[in-house]
Amino acid sequence: MKLKSLILGSVAAAGLSTAGFAADLGVLTSLDVCDELGLSGLTISSDTNCLQISGGVSYEFNWGDFRTEATVARTHDSNRAVSIGNAPTDWNSKVEAWLKFVGTASSDFGPAKAVIKLKSIEFTRVNRGELDAVAGVDTVVDNDGERDGVYIDEAYVSIGDSTVIMAGKKGSIANLGDDEPFNYLGLFGSDGIDGKGVGIDGDTTYLGGHVIQVVSDLGNGVSVGVGLENLNGSSDPLPLSAANAPFTHGTLVGVVSYAGENLTAHLTGAAFGILDGTVESWAVHAGATGTFDAFKVRGAIAYWDNVKFNGQTALGRKGIAAGVFGEQDLLNALVSVEGTFDLFKIALSGEVASVSGAVSYTDFGVGGSIGVTVTEGVSINLGARYFQDGLAVDASDDTFQVSAQLVAAVTETLKVTGEIGGYFGDAVTTATAGDNIYYGNVGLDWAPGGGFTSSVKGEVNSESAYKVTFKAAKSFE
Repeated sequence: MKLKSLILGSVAAAGLSTAGFAADLGVLTSLDVCDELGLSGLTISSDTNCLQISGGVSYEFNWGDFRTEATVARTHDSNRAVSIGNAPTDWNSKVEAWLKFVGTASSDFGPAKAVIKLKSIEFTRVNRGELDAVAGVDTVVDNDGERDGVYIDEAYVSIGDSTVIMAGKKGSIANLGDDEPFNYLGLFGSDGIDGKGVGIDGDTTYLGGHVIQVVSDLGNGVSVGVGLENLNGSSDPLPLSAANAPFTHGTLVGVVSYAGENLTAHLTGAAFGILDGTVESWAVHAGATGTFDAFKVRGAIAYWDNVKFNGQTALGRKGIAAGVFGEQDLLNALVSVEGTFDLFKIALSGEVASVSGAVSYTDFGVGGSIGVTVTEGVSINLGARYFQDGLAVDASDDTFQVSAQLVAAVTETLKVTGEIGGYFGDAVTTATAGDNIYYGNVGLDWAPGGGFTSSVKGEVNSESAYKVTFKAAKSFE
């Protein structure tokens, strides 16, 4: 007889004995495999498996004159830009949806899982400032490089508890955190990194995908992991090669992480293109965040050896001729400090990016901010950041940004945010070379509960650009 039947039978028998005793047993009227596995949320259970279902839908619409851009800073990986007006209006519309199923059963080695995540992105962009050379009409782009229709975003199996083995299609085990600056404007170089931080733009291109991974919790906040990733080969050939050649396939990833009460830290290493027996390139990423009473201190560093760039898309702005490949070694580091006091918060950050190889140079930047609580629910943020392009031919190209932001909670579910600021420096290139750019925006965020969020934001700048953005999203689990 199954344990579930035995327990429910005992409860039913006890409930028939006395009415008063039965009233105290309402908490034991249901026990299935989901309860046994400690799983909750939206679930469906059979005798042996618990199926968890989660999902979400988000929508974004942009309208205005914003598609044409001007450079405000030249960083080691790409240009930072802002919109400039060119008269015709532009717009885009994007719907993103996902649905995730996790089937779990118990085993002698721990929970055994099968995970399937379906995703769909529909995106349409209309750029009226750019004409199709053949048709002579406004450029209309569907999905803009995104996957079209419903596709499988994740599909993998896993087994284990403190040690977990995973195989299939999923994200990377690489830890690339503890590297985002604390000041509210961030840093120019950091903004170009996936999720902000240290590294290079697109540093997750060769991570995840088809994988075989093992992670283990060693206790006392220490965890380790090793994985073979990108076994299917990246769909994006840069930055390792100009074509998706076989030598870009396969990435060996190793990671050690620590999460304590006042300290988080990690070290991640990766070797790229290993399936042909030769390590084509390698990288390390390390970061740590310490909390000491009212202060937080964060430091991070990333190094990528022997990166091959196509000058036409990555280093072309740095003087490499189009189509020429430059093998570079990249070192990117960041440090940030934050102090929180009764009525205000202060943050300072600095970054450096050193590139050596066919073309060598060093970029650096600093930033800081002060946040002041005016009254309950109302705060002001004052921020500034500076960036210097270190390449010899662009030695005078620097950028300075200042900003003032007001955040006010109108109600418990409604928040208003307003910001004004400007970009200054030799790197700012507009319709009139060397112009400064001033901007302002105001936004309204609404979170009435139930997992629903929505916002509307309007932006304008001194280059006649303007943009209105509407967003709405809801997830469930």
